[in-house]
Amino acid sequence: MVIHLGHHLSSHRRAAFEREWLVTNGIGGYACGTVGGARTRRYHSYLTAAIHNPISRYVLLAGLDVWLGIDQQRWPLTTHEWKAGVVFPDGYIHLERFDLDGTLPVWTWAIGMVRLQQRVWMHYGENTTYVTWTYERGRQPITLYIKPLITYRSHHDIGVGGAVVNVKAISPRVDGQVNLAVFPSTYLGKLVAEEPPMPFYILAESGALYANCDWWWNFHLAEERARGLSYEEDLFQVGTIEVELEVGETFSMVCALEPETIQPWQESLEAEQARQKQLISVVPFKQKPSWIEQLILAADQFIVQDHNDGEALHIISGYPWFGVWGRYTMASVSGLASELGQQERARQILLTFTRYLDRGMLPHHVADETGETSYDSIDATLWYFVAIWNYWQKYPKDTELLQQLYPVLAEIVEQYRIGARYHIAQDPADHLLYGGEEGINLTWMDVKINDYVVTPRVGKPVEVNALWYNALCIMEQISKILHLPEEARQYGHWAKEVAESFNALFWAESYGYLYDVIDTPTGNNDASLRPNQLLALSLPFPILEDRERAKQVVNACADFLLTPYGLRTLQERDINYVGSYKGNFNQREYALHQGTVWAWLIGPFIGAYWYAYQDIETAYTFLEPFIDHLTNHGLGTISEIFDGNAPHRPRGAFAFALSVAEILRVWAELERARYSES
Repeated sequence: MVIHLGHHLSSHRRAAFEREWLVTNGIGGYACGTVGGARTRRYHSYLTAAIHNPISRYVLLAGLDVWLGIDQQRWPLTTHEWKAGVVFPDGYIHLERFDLDGTLPVWTWAIGMVRLQQRVWMHYGENTTYVTWTYERGRQPITLYIKPLITYRSHHDIGVGGAVVNVKAISPRVDGQVNLAVFPSTYLGKLVAEEPPMPFYILAESGALYANCDWWWNFHLAEERARGLSYEEDLFQVGTIEVELEVGETFSMVCALEPETIQPWQESLEAEQARQKQLISVVPFKQKPSWIEQLILAADQFIVQDHNDGEALHIISGYPWFGVWGRYTMASVSGLASELGQQERARQILLTFTRYLDRGMLPHHVADETGETSYDSIDATLWYFVAIWNYWQKYPKDTELLQQLYPVLAEIVEQYRIGARYHIAQDPADHLLYGGEEGINLTWMDVKINDYVVTPRVGKPVEVNALWYNALCIMEQISKILHLPEEARQYGHWAKEVAESFNALFWAESYGYLYDVIDTPTGNNDASLRPNQLLALSLPFPILEDRERAKQVVNACADFLLTPYGLRTLQERDINYVGSYKGNFNQREYALHQGTVWAWLIGPFIGAYWYAYQDIETAYTFLEPFIDHLTNHGLGTISEIFDGNAPHRPRGAFAFALSVAEILRVWAELERARYSES
């Protein structure tokens, strides 16, 4: 798929500022920004480096101030927004077009006869960003004036000016290079660490350096202000690089932590382009529409290696602010790796998380800086069973992995049956899974504002028990594969008991769909119409046995929750419905599961629709709006959430692992069904 924005969008201020690009390096580092060049988030940068581990990330090269000299006149290729409300300069108006080359952003600037192409990418496996400018068209030499604007802070922090930043020119490896070493005296954010930061480097292949270093004050970050957060930032200019170009020439600049590993820009670019082609080629489907190829590349951006531990592989849950979350990892690994022919990646992710197993549970979250784990999730561990089963379905020869993980899975089931944290336990009366306590939210609807839990869901949630049933069914099947007949009979018996109780107790006859939670602390069943019930139909082992009831569930969710970009988390006519995800932190958090649309839910919906109606062609149509979405918000990827109210504006993280994963997974599921019918 060619993602192309013509001049009517690329030079339109709102359109250019709302659309964002992303490149990653496979070890947690990234670069991202707006098409128009204005930094609207604290996360926007040309180099955010993963220094200590994949989720300990620091903004280094925050921006560039670039001007083009033609016949003694200078034209901006840069856009900045300032605290005073002024946008200056307005370089975006000279943007003729914007394209993605795979996932790599390409800007084409045009001023009269002169046309200049700019490209950004990261070298895979290294904290290194390349920026090139190619003089494509013109009559005479041009001059570029480039001012790197740096900071040195956690990507969650915000830059504060005034500290001493030492900038030293270092000896070039090749004559004519301009090489700078940047040594901040301290971290440049509001949160200052005790140890001094390590240096980083800016290298230009040619040009002259002018040592006019200074602080630039009071940048305005519009998206941060809209989110109710601190939105003013200071950046430090580390000189000016001036270079003259003839028609046809390319100038390159590199920002890196380790300059000795830097390769020539041509070799690095060709290697990244070849790597992306390989990612597409290994996907085991002959016919892949171009938009699916684009999502295959987007999927790659979430998978990261720990550069301190070659055996650890993680999934970054979303960009720009997410780290490693157990629930999203386990729910995403099928669509991001297993379905895409990436067996070793999927296998490594599944094995990595066994390190975190504690008292029969996998972690909800791994903290960015400390690596500390929290276990306040009832379903993250249950998604692990689904991920393993989906893996084995694609790679049935790997019984070695099943043998290795079987004791882990058996321990989880036993712990959940007898009792884990937060009153998680199987109810001996009906064999359903109960969990929760006051002040804690264990399900994926996990928002807590101070001490207030927005959607507590204490009791027996519908999707948790669908996952519990699947865990038992999967253990039955794995026991059979590993020739353990007694264990298989036991797990099968337990699964049957859960299914009988589920079908008897969860059906809300007067509503025509499934209760969201039963056995709540009030003694009532929660009949709120939410999309969680779709997992009773869409998981590998559907638990809702009656097909007519299945159709009623799908119809209710379609009539009141379905939007072009996923499903609302609560129906509009509910008194607690909030249709717009905006405002300060508390307002946004309250709305997150009270009507906000989540893109990933389109996967369970399509799976449930297919289970109930067996209509492949209609099922495909629910994916079509996401094709257009690839040219909006996060370009070439899928957003986390959308407003519940039309026009369903994209919100949240502009690239979300589970959104991408579920669309790829359910597309692959439909493709297999189509081939099996033909």
